[in-house]
Amino acid sequence: MSGLKLPSRLRMDGARAAWAQMSPALRAEAAQVLAAAGREVRLSAAGLTDFDSSALSLLLSAARQCTEQGATLKLDDAPEKLRELARVYGVSELFWPVSVQGA
Repeated sequence: MSGLKLPSRLRMDGARAAWAQMSPALRAEAAQVLAAAGREVRLSAAGLTDFDSSALSLLLSAARQCTEQGATLKLDDAPEKLRELARVYGVSELFWPVSVQGA
């Protein structure tokens, strides 16, 4: 698993700075994953404890950036509150795809 991790606090007042710091690391990680014939860029949300909807905005940007490079973002260890927020906003399947049953 990669060393990419979300910060413990991700709120609107710090989201822009967090993205400015994370974007180049994410781009480099995606390039490294693809060079190794992988497709998934893994991002840990285990340390995320203080967040608002701007966390979803940052994650959507991260997913878009990975897609543009030909990779897929996989979010690991997300807190239940983040999963619920993603469900409310209708974007949970972008981060945690539901496997197709019986297909």
